[in-house]
Amino acid sequence: MFANNHHDDGHVAVWIPVPPGLQATLLKTEPDKFFMPPYVGVRGWVGIELDAVSDEELGFHLSEAWRLIAPRKTQSASGPTDSRAAYG
Repeated sequence: MFANNHHDDGHVAVWIPVPPGLQATLLKTEPDKFFMPPYVGVRGWVGIELDAVSDEELGFHLSEAWRLIAPRKTQSASGPTDSRAAYG
């Protein structure tokens, strides 16, 4: 989800799901890049500050988020996955 200063929170970001346990690590190790978004943060999602991430890194995070929530049949139809290591 793209958020442009949602309720004047100062973040221009995307909100994405991450695997269980990864949220706390990201928030602790890179607080200038990742934050807990409202509403979905309690479900393990993170916000990514767009000005703190490269296009390549953002693409990686978006791809991994898609793999977490896309139906398996849809994933299979999309072809081979990227050779980079996935989350976890």
